[in-house]
Amino acid sequence: MRPMPEQNSLPFPDAPKPPTPAQKPATTDAPAPDAAAPPATDHDNAAPTAGVPMAPPSPTRQAKRPLWARLLGRVADPWLALNIEPEAPVGLLDGRPVCYVLEDYGLSNALILDRACRDAGLPSPLVPLPVGGNPLGRKRAYVALSRRNASTLIPDQVSAKTHSGSLARLLQAHRGNPALDVQLVPVSIFVGRAPDKQSGWFSVLFSENWAIVGRFRRLLAILLNGRGTIVRFAPPVSLRDTVDEGLEPERTVRKLSRVLRTHFHRIREAVIGPDLSTRRLLVDQVLAAEPVKEAIAEQARRDKSKPEDAWKKAHAYAWEIAADYSNPVVRSASFLLSHVWNQIYDGVLVHHLDKFKDAAPGHEVVYVPCHRSHMDYLLLSYLLYERGIVPPHIAAGINLNLPVVGTLLRKGGAFFMRRSFRGNPLYSAVFTEYVAQLVSGGYSLEYFIEGGRSRTGRLLPPKGGMISMTVRAFLRQPRKPVLFQPVYIGYEKLLEGTSYLDELSGRPKEKESIWAVLWGIPKVLRQNYGQVVVNFGEPIPLNDALAKHAPEWDGAPVGEEEKPAWLSDIVDALAQQIQVNINRAADVNPINLLALALLSTPKHAMGEADLVAQIELSKTLLAELPYSDRVTVTPHSPDRIISHAEEINMLQRIKHPLGDVLSVDDDTAVLLSYYRNNVLHLFTASSWIACCFQNNRRMSRAGVLRLGRTLYPFLQAELFLPWSEDEFAERMERTIEVFVREGLLQQVNEDDGGILARSAGQTDEVFRLRAIGHSLQQAFERYYIAISVLVKNGPGTLGAAELESLCQQAAQRLSLLYAPAAPEFFDKTLFRGFIQKLRELKLVWPDENSKLLFDERLDAWARDAKAILGRELRHTIEKVSPEAARPAELPPAQD
Repeated sequence: MRPMPEQNSLPFPDAPKPPTPAQKPATTDAPAPDAAAPPATDHDNAAPTAGVPMAPPSPTRQAKRPLWARLLGRVADPWLALNIEPEAPVGLLDGRPVCYVLEDYGLSNALILDRACRDAGLPSPLVPLPVGGNPLGRKRAYVALSRRNASTLIPDQVSAKTHSGSLARLLQAHRGNPALDVQLVPVSIFVGRAPDKQSGWFSVLFSENWAIVGRFRRLLAILLNGRGTIVRFAPPVSLRDTVDEGLEPERTVRKLSRVLRTHFHRIREAVIGPDLSTRRLLVDQVLAAEPVKEAIAEQARRDKSKPEDAWKKAHAYAWEIAADYSNPVVRSASFLLSHVWNQIYDGVLVHHLDKFKDAAPGHEVVYVPCHRSHMDYLLLSYLLYERGIVPPHIAAGINLNLPVVGTLLRKGGAFFMRRSFRGNPLYSAVFTEYVAQLVSGGYSLEYFIEGGRSRTGRLLPPKGGMISMTVRAFLRQPRKPVLFQPVYIGYEKLLEGTSYLDELSGRPKEKESIWAVLWGIPKVLRQNYGQVVVNFGEPIPLNDALAKHAPEWDGAPVGEEEKPAWLSDIVDALAQQIQVNINRAADVNPINLLALALLSTPKHAMGEADLVAQIELSKTLLAELPYSDRVTVTPHSPDRIISHAEEINMLQRIKHPLGDVLSVDDDTAVLLSYYRNNVLHLFTASSWIACCFQNNRRMSRAGVLRLGRTLYPFLQAELFLPWSEDEFAERMERTIEVFVREGLLQQVNEDDGGILARSAGQTDEVFRLRAIGHSLQQAFERYYIAISVLVKNGPGTLGAAELESLCQQAAQRLSLLYAPAAPEFFDKTLFRGFIQKLRELKLVWPDENSKLLFDERLDAWARDAKAILGRELRHTIEKVSPEAARPAELPPAQD
């Protein structure tokens, strides 16, 4: 990784922060062997935890806590419920004496720290250190950096009222006693970070924030929000190692105090967010930036207006864009959303959040989820907030800036952007600078690189605008490394299902309105939308991408006017990798599996036994051919999956004496194509091999692999697949072995790799094989349509846009002649991607008039298609492939 500019940082890493037992969602992550928390016991009588080194017992250490502490602790206990992070902080210690360090003094902090230590099986902070001489000079084992009325929230700002006398005495004791070695454990305490659902609305006013509060406000915060208290232990600092650095005593105290303040600042920023400036202040910073001032001057020249008028226009743009984050509003929304999720969803499952928490400290985090629903905005922010992570600032479309709703979203961290910046350089400059201010200010961000919600269930081709702004902002001020965090969000049933169905059927998208939102709420609350799964994918450090694609960058700031040649490569690579990593964190839910099976039949119906067998086959393929270690699969049995789909009204059961039939109606089938497309990429290899035997009883293994290699670049571009061509070939080999073992294929002989054959006739194995291959068959049909249209019109006849349009017409015609296809079958975007890949592979290329040329290599595609597509279908595609309209010949000239 590229070295970053020097900055204040802790000499120890931030502790991993897994979800606490009270917060921890259902997850597939297996707990670490040492993750079990010790039983909550009074430390005075606690025995050492097995397998964990503890400080040796001593008469001093076994002293009882002061009477006042025991009495006040009993009074406070009913008002406190602690979320201790990490779950087993005792594992951070190694047997040396422990002294805790807090951000500030206060009776409430002392009692909370004492309670947390007792619950975690740690030494009490309210008894003297178990070493001779009482190095602190007081009957306690904790120190604090300041009083609560002293400002210690800004790193490196040393207040005249800071109290580091105890810390200085402790360091001096180490100088005088070479045998003394105390470990200093930083502890961060946040009261009211996550109140439970029974807390009153009034309590949001007393949540933890950056303001210094007095004793009375602190008392109210504990009474109202104490049951949502977070206590976070960090790995210890060795005071012996600090003293052994050999600095002067005063300098040692200052350095250690500064590092500890920086640590507490970072932890507070991670838990409750950065010290948020007001919306007005941030807008002023944007307008004062040089790029914006230059854009204002240019706007005034362009409009021939006064500079003041151009400034007012820029100010209006900035005010339209900027978020107005409000912690009370976010807290209030968390109460409301808790009830909403419980009302409409069977549960919200989160996977791999612990891995994200391990990677995130010290980084500027940019969340880049897939975009399936308007619920994505609320769901991710809610989950992060409930698990002790500050919600991000979210880039939202200006169409959501509705009356009331827009204000609430803005106060929840949303900032609004127009769909297009084209033709408005002033707006572009203001928005770009606003994003740059967020990045340089340490705000976490969230945006959807697909540009809009996917109406087909597939990931859409990424747009690099927001990524480019983020990268440029980092390059301008490379202070804090940036981490892109892909997030997969999977639904069993979409709230927007009806509107999606209308759009997929060809109706135009309706404009959002506040009345549509309000009228839709009762209907939403009456329905069951199943489960939602949020999977955190593998994060992508920006520094790693820069090291790979811009090795010449030396870590120095890059000016706004500079445009490095490698910038576009970085943006494209990040966009592609984000989509790949989202797909690598997919969740396979019951509806996904049902969609894969039922859509493979002409009438979208199957006998119950056949449906069970098909679901079982899909789960077998997922288990034996894992896509990645972050893909999760429903643990339910096929029978439970079917009954669950009936419960949420996604499946109909038709009783029959010869066995029940399970089916979906035509509208539901269209929606099921959406859920099938969510996980289509997971079955690419198995679907391709099954496609080879749709119209062939026998094929050589070598032929299957060769055709798969030829097709793979197009599938990779369309489905954001992670493998190289060789890796895909290896995956096909493994898939063939599973098919042979399951009886779907037979190995006829071993010569030249062998001949593979499927059963003759209409056996159950043939039925299951065809069902697996059905979804990818349509992709191959689309590719053949494009080749057929291109060949039929000849080289130098069609431009790329003309070819897209003709392909779409042919696909629509084909879907009318055959059984209804999935709506994306005639999606112009998919044809555009295929044509672009043809150009990248130099199979087609533009002439001087931007018309596409090609050579005899396309004939090889036509020959390969004959091996896959049936004769009747090939003939129909060739017949419906249209020719471009040619200009009418001019009449001969008249004398």
